Amino acid sequence: MIKLGDTYSYNITFNQNNVNVFAEITGDNNPIHIDSEFAKNTPFGRPIVHGFYSASVFSMVFGTKFPGEGTIYMYQDMKFFAPVFVEEQYVAKFEVIEVNTEKHRGTIKCILENKDGKPVIEGIAKLQNSKQFV
Repeated sequence: MIKLGDTYSYNITFNQNNVNVFAEITGDNNPIHIDSEFAKNTPFGRPIVHGFYSASVFSMVFGTKFPGEGTIYMYQDMKFFAPVFVEEQYVAKFEVIEVNTEKHRGTIKCILENKDGKPVIEGIAKLQNSKQFV
């Protein structure tokens, strides 16, 4: 059972092969994500991970780990603060900031931090899970 104030964290590293697959699946083949020669001439100096691919860690955690199976993703807002790069360590952090046991819903603050502990993505998610928000 998940309650107000509960936290969870998940370590993740993105790799270029998965970025390329995401580009293929979504059709977002912007060379800033998949072409290192092109990306050298951008402000980032190298390819960056798609924003929505990097933020997909939130969905993966919600659906499989915290709260887990049976979760219905109802809402997500996000702010993107800095680029995400392949082969670097990130940590996704989650904190339950509201629970409605009557409707089996929870509001979760979610942050993706870089190796220096600085947020690269922040957001708020609203979820429903009849087994966890009781």
